Amino acid sequence: MGVFRVLVSDGMGMLDGLAAAIEEEAGGDVAVDWQVAQTEDELVAAVAAAGADAVVTGAGTPVTRAVLRDTDVEVVVRAGVGVDNVDLDAAKEYGVAVANAPDYCTREVGEHAVALLLAAARRLHVYDRQTRRGNWAWDEPPAPGRLGAATLGFVGFGSIAQSVADAAVALAGDAVAYDPYVDEATAADYGVALADFEAVCERSDLLVVFAPLTAETRGLVDEAALDRLPDGAVVVNVGRGAVVDDGALAAALDDGSVSAAALDVLPTEPPEDSPLVGREDVLVTPHAGWYSAEARRELVDSVAASVAAVVDGEAVPGWTRVV
Repeated sequence: MGVFRVLVSDGMGMLDGLAAAIEEEAGGDVAVDWQVAQTEDELVAAVAAAGADAVVTGAGTPVTRAVLRDTDVEVVVRAGVGVDNVDLDAAKEYGVAVANAPDYCTREVGEHAVALLLAAARRLHVYDRQTRRGNWAWDEPPAPGRLGAATLGFVGFGSIAQSVADAAVALAGDAVAYDPYVDEATAADYGVALADFEAVCERSDLLVVFAPLTAETRGLVDEAALDRLPDGAVVVNVGRGAVVDDGALAAALDDGSVSAAALDVLPTEPPEDSPLVGREDVLVTPHAGWYSAEARRELVDSVAASVAAVVDGEAVPGWTRVV
């Protein structure tokens, strides 16, 4: 075959070294082109201009039915875990392989979740801000509850949640989880009891969202769910921003039924007119939970392995293949 052409669909600084990694991994000739493509039309045009056989995409590039129908792309590789920006049904219909990087940052996101949970529960973000302003006072934020007396609730109990369950459960007095795709025995191995979503909300003094964004989870943590939380609950989200209704969370913070929130993800990133960013009672990090030097290297290696397999006429490796 001739040169295999790869389009990287946005800047994605985390993929520095990707071209060299693909060339080292692949037996065939590869050309890598980088173009910003943030809409369906921009991506179709970029694929055509590059003559791309493969697209490597971040979370912000919509790989829609039209993109898969109107181009000759053989494989889409999501440089990350979530594939909610890729039309998987259309990919299957048009015979386009889809891969992701399923486990490059499991440890990092788990650690970030625990850090956010502790910071929000202990009001560290509020104390830091007021101390910077010269206000030395321990009693201004709402009094935190004792972690050992709290119930920790997981929304989603996949690999990342499981990776931190032992540590997180040890901090709390009790732990429950909602995940229709995890069995009771698996949850029990981590000291966690499964329950339906409503029951998890009713019991969770500390609610941590790990769920990916799907049709089932979009807006799952809404006004009704937040109303079920115990008074003064803490909400943490390291899954996907749109799993939590940001307007409903802002309202719950306003009325004090939720005492604090810590978010690594938002419905729109970077945020535009978010009702949550800038609040004293909300800690926000810029979707940085994945980030470490080691995770960055593993992400590049994972993406390169998926692309190189197709370059060499092989199937996408089973451990990265989604469709």
